[in-house]
Amino acid sequence: MPIRLLPNHLVNQIAAGEVVERPASVVKELLENSLDAGASSITIDIVNGGAKLIRVRDNGSGIAKEELALALSRHATSKISTLEDLEAVVSLGFRGEALPSIASVANLSLTSRAAGFDTAWQVHAEASETSEPKPAAHPEGSTVEVQDLFYNTPARRKFMRTERTEFTHIDKWIRRLALSRFDVAFTLTHNRRTVLQLPAAHDVESQLKRVAVICGDSFASQSLFVDHVADGLALRGWVGLPTFNRSQPDLQYWFINGRAVTDKTLSHAVRHAYRDVLFHGRFPAYVLNLSMDPAGVDANAHPAKHEVRFRDSRRVHGIVAQVVEVVVAETRAGLQSPVSSSLGVGNPSYVQSYMPINEPRGMSRAAVAESLRVYQDFQQSVSSGQSTPREDAPVPPMGYALAQLLGIYILAENADGLIVVDMHAAHERITYERLKKAFDDGNIVRQPLLVPVSVAVAENEAAIAQECAEVLHKVGLVVDRSGPGSLVIREVPALLNRSDAESLLRDVLSDLQEAGSSERVAAECNELLSTMACHTSVRANRSLTTAEMNALLREMEVTERADQCNHGRPTWTAISLVELDRLFLRGR
Repeated sequence: MPIRLLPNHLVNQIAAGEVVERPASVVKELLENSLDAGASSITIDIVNGGAKLIRVRDNGSGIAKEELALALSRHATSKISTLEDLEAVVSLGFRGEALPSIASVANLSLTSRAAGFDTAWQVHAEASETSEPKPAAHPEGSTVEVQDLFYNTPARRKFMRTERTEFTHIDKWIRRLALSRFDVAFTLTHNRRTVLQLPAAHDVESQLKRVAVICGDSFASQSLFVDHVADGLALRGWVGLPTFNRSQPDLQYWFINGRAVTDKTLSHAVRHAYRDVLFHGRFPAYVLNLSMDPAGVDANAHPAKHEVRFRDSRRVHGIVAQVVEVVVAETRAGLQSPVSSSLGVGNPSYVQSYMPINEPRGMSRAAVAESLRVYQDFQQSVSSGQSTPREDAPVPPMGYALAQLLGIYILAENADGLIVVDMHAAHERITYERLKKAFDDGNIVRQPLLVPVSVAVAENEAAIAQECAEVLHKVGLVVDRSGPGSLVIREVPALLNRSDAESLLRDVLSDLQEAGSSERVAAECNELLSTMACHTSVRANRSLTTAEMNALLREMEVTERADQCNHGRPTWTAISLVELDRLFLRGR
């Protein structure tokens, strides 16, 4: 066939193949337009899973009469005008192809009243043909109605799923966008029945209530609040406690400058922060919004704008991982149980569920210092022959030991009720943190190999090893390049002297090639330290004295990540006096 220009309606339908995958894609595009228009309230009406009708109404800035027809033209937008705008996009939409793409596969009507005008105007689009604007009754803002989606493309309509499935995808996208814009009220109806109604949330407490509606009460009551600014990046949101983990990464929400995305760099950074506190094969839960200079992130890297590309992914990864790791590390044994038996009964305590990044969960810095003082006083009393606390001594968060149950659990009493501690899991975490600190403080000790190991690699890997010789040296690997495609390992970390040096080097080079950094050596060292901690911790059926049990409780209060052992299991739980009274029907 000869080369020729494609007709406009076919061009629009090809573009619709990227923009409009299913009804949920239409809802996403229309919602993003409403948010870009500055709407503070958005109502979404769905009929028949979106196949029959999608209506999005907002109270945004609206569109002037003379711009209505232009809004339905390809690549017409008010959001960018120069190349510099494209390189630093601050709006959710910017290509100007959503509305014409939707109009090419559905019947679309656009009604809008611009701010400051007395009259609203309406245009219709069908098969990419746009009508002349006509007057309409409408408040300030816009309404877009999309009817009979894919009516002119039967092949696409055939691939649509059931009404329930399509509405589930719509509901999922609306909830996702609602987590990115707490200042906007959302109302969703399906077949004239209200399914979701979220008022605007302007403070942390009301925002957490919205998180509870979307992610569940369990996540909201077992999450830590993150609010940190560093090196031009601002990270804000909630991360779940390590003991609140999932079998699938289905409760992980990332937003960059308010845009919902899926990004491997950010996901890996959070997974790295949880590396010491989760079971293998389990996933953390989080809702996080990263704010940064728009020029540092490319939002035009994916046709549907689901993915982004960072200009300096290594810096972003490092900051995010460090911030989340600090928050997770502060899950000390404190005033609130990580696995409370009252979960799901009544409303979660929103106020106590979040804490600024510079405050440990459950205990303030002053409380940690006080716990250390009580611990020191207790040690002095034990050394002087007194195994019980003084009557005037303050009750620490983990209380004082009462007894040992079946050689496995420690029963303790604090000001609120009963504390139950898995003594092996708790001591394992304490020992592991001590070993890690001693290992980190002493730097990595290297051990020369009696017989250097020669490794054949690709030329680009050999070049990376030569360029990153200092990085390899810092993690305990001394590697020389002996040829275009060969390396020689001369020294390895002393702690890994029995490991496969060749496999270790290949893994580290792979990380350096992909991410510019590697935590492979540290991870393997930590795994060995974890094994050592497990074998040197107190075992089940070992009888402990009251003084030993109390000493373990005091150590838990001042040890990072003490809420869970090295394998992700909880180390303690609390049963309040109120729960005990309810259990025994007291007061009824």
